[in-house]
Amino acid sequence: MRDPSHPHPESRRPSAAEPRLLGMSSPALSAERSPERHGRITTLPDRRLTSWGPQRRARLAAIAIWGNLICQMGIILSGGAVRLTGSGLGCSSWPHCEPGNFTPELTLEAGIHPFVEFGNRTLTGVLSIFAVAVLLVTYRWLSHKGRGFRMLAWVPLIGTAAQALIGAFVVWFDLHPGIVSPHFLISPVLGALSTVLLVRLYDGDSHVRLAVPPRLLGLYVPLAAVGFVVLVLGTLVTGTGPHSGDAGDVTRLMFSPVVITRVHAVAVYLFLALLIAMLVVLHRSGARREARTAAWWLLAATLAQGAVGYIQYFTGLPELVVFGHLLGAAVFAPMIAWVGARLVTWQEAR
Repeated sequence: MRDPSHPHPESRRPSAAEPRLLGMSSPALSAERSPERHGRITTLPDRRLTSWGPQRRARLAAIAIWGNLICQMGIILSGGAVRLTGSGLGCSSWPHCEPGNFTPELTLEAGIHPFVEFGNRTLTGVLSIFAVAVLLVTYRWLSHKGRGFRMLAWVPLIGTAAQALIGAFVVWFDLHPGIVSPHFLISPVLGALSTVLLVRLYDGDSHVRLAVPPRLLGLYVPLAAVGFVVLVLGTLVTGTGPHSGDAGDVTRLMFSPVVITRVHAVAVYLFLALLIAMLVVLHRSGARREARTAAWWLLAATLAQGAVGYIQYFTGLPELVVFGHLLGAAVFAPMIAWVGARLVTWQEAR
C-alpha cells in the first residue's frame, strides 16, 4: 500500500526549473511569483535572469511597448513619405526591391525613389523586432496582468505581418487605392491597440472596471466609431487626390474630390460635437483627472488636424502640409484609444 504521506506522482506541481516553451512563463507558473514594483510598473521576477531587478525589467518592458507604439505611428509617416515623393513603385518587386536584388541600387533613372520605398520596408522590420520584444516581455515579466493583456500583446506582431503581406499586394497591383486604403487603415488600428497596451502597462494589475459614470460610455462608443469613419473618409479623399504615390498612370477613385472632402469635413464636425459633449459630461460628473486630460489633448489634436486640413485644401495640397496632416492622422486613433483606456482602470477598488 502506498504511504499516504507521499503525494501521488500525478499530483506533483511542476518544478520552476522545468523547461518552458520559448523560455516564456505560463500563467500558472507566474502565479507562484509575486510582482515587484518599480515606479508605476510591476513585473515578475525572472528565474533565469535573477540579477535583473524590478528597475531593469520595468525599463526594458517600457522600451519595448513604447518603441512598438512609436514605430506603429512612424510607419504611417514613412508610408506618407513614400506617397508624397512618388516612390510607391520605387521597388518594382516584393520582397526584393528588384528581381534578383533585395536592396535598391542607385541609378540616374530611378533616383532616390527605391531608397525611400525600401526605407519604409526596413521600418517594418524594425517594427517587427519591437513586436517580438513586446511578446517576450509580456510572457516573461508581465503575464500577471491577465489573459487580456497577453492576447493584446500578440496584436502588434500579427498586425505587422498582415501589413507586410498587404504591402506586397499594393506593389503587385500598382498602388491601386482599393488596396492602399486598407493598408493605411490597419496602422491606426494597431496604433490604437498599442496605446491601450501602453496604458495597461502603467495601470494596475487587477480586473478591468469602469472608472467614470456609465453614461460616458454612451458618448465614447459613437465617438470612436465616428473617429474611424473620419479615417476611412480621409483615405477616400486621398484616393481621389493628386498624390498617388507614383508619377506614372495610377488608378484613382472615381469620386468627386470636392464632394468627398466635404463629407469628410462633416464627419470631423460630428466627431468634435461628440468630443465636446464628452468633455462637458466629464467635468460635470467630476470624472477622474486622467480621463479629462486625455480628452482635452484629443480636442487640441483634432482642432490642429482640422486647421491643417483646411490649409492643405485651400493651398492646393502642397507636400509638406499634407505630411503635417499625416502626422495628425498618425496620432488621431492612438489618442482616441487613450481616452477610452482612461475611462476604465485596472487598479484595485478602494
